[in-house]
Amino acid sequence: MDKILVTGGLGFIGSHTVVELQKEGYEVVIIDNLSNSSISVLDGITAISGKKPIFEKLDLKDRPDVEAFFAKHKDIKGVIHFAASKAVGESVKEPLLYYENNINTLVYILKELKKLPEASFIFSSSCTVYGQADEMPITENAPVKAAESPYGNTKQIGEEIIRDTCKVVPSLKAIALRYFNPVGAHESVNIGELPIGVPQNLVPFITQTAIGIREQLSVFGDDYPTADGTCVRDYIHVVDLANAHVVALERLLKNKNKANYETFNLGTGTGSSVLEVVNSFEKVSGKKLNYKIVGRREGDVISAYADTKKANDELGWKSQLTLDDAMRSAWHWEQKVRGNK
Repeated sequence: MDKILVTGGLGFIGSHTVVELQKEGYEVVIIDNLSNSSISVLDGITAISGKKPIFEKLDLKDRPDVEAFFAKHKDIKGVIHFAASKAVGESVKEPLLYYENNINTLVYILKELKKLPEASFIFSSSCTVYGQADEMPITENAPVKAAESPYGNTKQIGEEIIRDTCKVVPSLKAIALRYFNPVGAHESVNIGELPIGVPQNLVPFITQTAIGIREQLSVFGDDYPTADGTCVRDYIHVVDLANAHVVALERLLKNKNKANYETFNLGTGTGSSVLEVVNSFEKVSGKKLNYKIVGRREGDVISAYADTKKANDELGWKSQLTLDDAMRSAWHWEQKVRGNK
């Protein structure tokens, strides 16, 4: 079976995607510099799939190391590129760090793929490229607006770099997958989200509050023009998201793509408010969550959820797991990580 490179393959979405690739019989090679992940994730992947993927600790900012990797693995058929810095707040404070890590590394990989007789490339993009969309649900044709942060800008620039490269490198086929809000964990609870420090995302903050690591969850604003006044997002189970990467990769490997560069939204198509997520967690965990309504947070868009028609119809992919499924698995994962079952 084809050999696939997964960069950032020990991260949250990357590790779940490696599992699904192995399930389909692909040979997987992981590159990760362990800056925002743990080597223990490799054991979790192996426990689920029964097969240990090839792992190379490598910093993609080091171009000679990238060149040496591809010289060693000349039979790479596809790349799924997750490796990137991703904290919005940090990107505002350290823009050059984000541009170096997220843009330079992408360029170095594409330069190597350009040398191959053919290559398939899946890019980890984000719904942040849309900003505050004018209409809901958000389609792939929604305008890409000025980014709210250097992080969001790196996703926009990344997409532009890939699109421009595909125009002049016919041997390269690429798909940018624009995620909405990945949540949950693998049902085996062998892998899940492992935020370093204070979580940037809602669900790990909920589970850490419930287990006692965080004193209280802050809900930023209840005066938005939504059903209950809190922000609305499209929360997609990470296993569904991982499966979409496999489906997108196979679309390219089997030459089913309609153009050398394509984009797809990945979400459930349903928006859930912050309080609906809290209620879902309380229902599946049986725990009352300590939360407090506070003022709005700068930079938060009111609502963002996906129009999934293109992904459903053209990719033949559809999310299967519910918000309750995601919250239950996230809670079980938190309990396992803390040794508190």
